[in-house]
Amino acid sequence: MERRAFVTLVVSMAAVWPFASRAQSRKTVPRVGVLWHAADAEEEEVYLGALTEAFRDLGYIEGKTIELEHRFPAERPERFRALAKGLVESKVDVIVAVTGLGAKAAKQATSTIPIVIVLDPDPVGNGLAESLARPGANVTGLSLMTGDLSGKRFSLFREAIPKLARVALVFDPRDPFSRVSGEAYERAAKSAGLSTRIFEVTTADEIEQTFSAIARDGFDGACIMGPTMYNERIRVGASALAHKIPSITGSAEQTPHGMLLSYGPDFLDYFRQAVGYVDRILKGAKPGDLPIEQPTRFKLAINLKTARALGISIPPSLLATADEVIE
Repeated sequence: MERRAFVTLVVSMAAVWPFASRAQSRKTVPRVGVLWHAADAEEEEVYLGALTEAFRDLGYIEGKTIELEHRFPAERPERFRALAKGLVESKVDVIVAVTGLGAKAAKQATSTIPIVIVLDPDPVGNGLAESLARPGANVTGLSLMTGDLSGKRFSLFREAIPKLARVALVFDPRDPFSRVSGEAYERAAKSAGLSTRIFEVTTADEIEQTFSAIARDGFDGACIMGPTMYNERIRVGASALAHKIPSITGSAEQTPHGMLLSYGPDFLDYFRQAVGYVDRILKGAKPGDLPIEQPTRFKLAINLKTARALGISIPPSLLATADEVIE
């Protein structure tokens, strides 16, 4: 090769190398898509903070050693599908699906990109996994066992309110998993000798009129369920208090906003565990080989401020078993 041509080649390569190096660096930074359920980061603030902190605890630095692509479908089924498809088309390395709707949308969009589910009540029954021990395919994560806790929640509710006889079940009917939970509550209520009625809420504007109807019809309490009710937890709690309706839910993060009790898995810990799954997958584990975990710890939270506002005296025996007491 002539010297002039050789020098030209070297100079050209030198000009390209920095760009190639940067491109390679970008390529090696894993990209994780997170398909939430609410409308924005503010509504997901508590759990989004837990997720990003969990990544930091494992040594991931956002923007340097990992990129997190957050998507917010605002509880709209068509948005779940569109956003899941968009994450797949952008070729993220892993998808974290926060709810069952998100997991189903992601599963329909890809059979190859690993999917980590966080808050799904029944991954096997919902067709996301072959079994808990060996999920198979590209899905793994955690199972809520939500329906199995309905009887326990009624037991705790009755311990706090001995006169409990009629209970309103409040949820968004557009969420199929909330509907399944509602059916489980109805079965548990029948076994416990309680009567129930379903109150459907599809928009935030319906919350006030729903609790007005619950109070007018003489219900002793309300079970609040589903992601829509979580998103509107401030309004739900305020309406329940305004109409003197004791309420129970499955999320401790809802309790400070006016609920009386909550009992369920430790959702903050769920997000930490989900990040652990992502870490193992990024390090080479196959999602289908990672068993789906079920909750081993359940958290009881009691809001004494709400109890006082409603004129309810929580038994000391119940307070002694609480994991969190809001005073």
